Amino acid sequence: MKTPAFIVDENLIRRNCEMLADVKARTGCKVLLALKGFALWPLFPVVREYLDGVCASSPWEARLGREEFGKEVHAFAAAYSEADFAELLTLCDEIDFNSFAQLQRFRPHMQDGIKFGLRINPECSTQDPAHAIYDPCAPGSRLGIRRKDFEGQVLSGITGLHFHTLCEQNSDDLATTLKAIEAQFGDILPHMEWVNFGGGHHVTRDDYDIELLVKLINDFKAKYDVQVILEPGEAVALNAGVLVASVLDIIDNDGAIAILDVSCTCHMPDVLEMPYRPEIDGAALPSEKAHRYKLAGMSCLAGDVIGDYSFDAPLNVGDKLVFRDMAHYSMVKTTFFNGIQHPAIAIKRGDDLEVVREFGYGDYKTRLG
Repeated sequence: MKTPAFIVDENLIRRNCEMLADVKARTGCKVLLALKGFALWPLFPVVREYLDGVCASSPWEARLGREEFGKEVHAFAAAYSEADFAELLTLCDEIDFNSFAQLQRFRPHMQDGIKFGLRINPECSTQDPAHAIYDPCAPGSRLGIRRKDFEGQVLSGITGLHFHTLCEQNSDDLATTLKAIEAQFGDILPHMEWVNFGGGHHVTRDDYDIELLVKLINDFKAKYDVQVILEPGEAVALNAGVLVASVLDIIDNDGAIAILDVSCTCHMPDVLEMPYRPEIDGAALPSEKAHRYKLAGMSCLAGDVIGDYSFDAPLNVGDKLVFRDMAHYSMVKTTFFNGIQHPAIAIKRGDDLEVVREFGYGDYKTRLG
């Protein structure tokens, strides 16, 4: 098919969901799809066979979940405006607050039939320092309420606690976090009905310790008699999709540079933000194969550089490159910077490939007027 294009494999999405459903079956926990990580709603009919609902960070995400997923909708945001909170009340089964000030502001509007919770900050960092941008427990974090900030506060109307401290991590880091939460919030937990363990659990990764996760959930449930909730986004779509690009030109400046019809700033911004080096089918580290190239995007951003790779054979204009593991986060974070062609979106169902969305000039033009 024409490039650039995202291709997501339905069978691989199903495989990931089956692994998450197994955790559900063995623990009785709820598992929600984090829309911030994966929001390809044409595949929601598959995901909702296995998961309990979605978690949203805005009214638009909540509305997408309500309209297209059709099961539970939970919401958390760092802060709500009056208009956003009013809309979320019409869409959500649970809403979590990030501060006592927000709880007090919106307490008069809280309604029966909707659960309300508080996001906590256990001040227990388990992130790699290189990924500090993703650490909600870092000093000065705006996310979550510290234990000392609970003093003198009224918890009426609050039925659960929510924490989210992980990012692409294994269950040993969850174990560390749970110890910190029990040490700091152990007096509050017995009064709660549910505890949301958030996202960042890399459950569907090959080396993930699922047995430890199951034990942690079951032990926590038995000790505090609460419903446990998980919010994986990445784990639902991990290794389930690719971004296909074409080589547009090859230039030389202290080495060969291949210009592609994809851009990391437009199409895979985590390459710059995380940062990380995406894997490419048939490619290796710069010194491992005979032909080395710097791969770069077509935008005007000087730093639109994906990284250095090596290949068995020389690259030529028109060659296609397949970037692996691009179904999560990349798709939801794309932009129209420079008016660069937005990747089409296709779903692979068995041997069939269905293009579910193509983008044109009108999509770019109507974005700003």
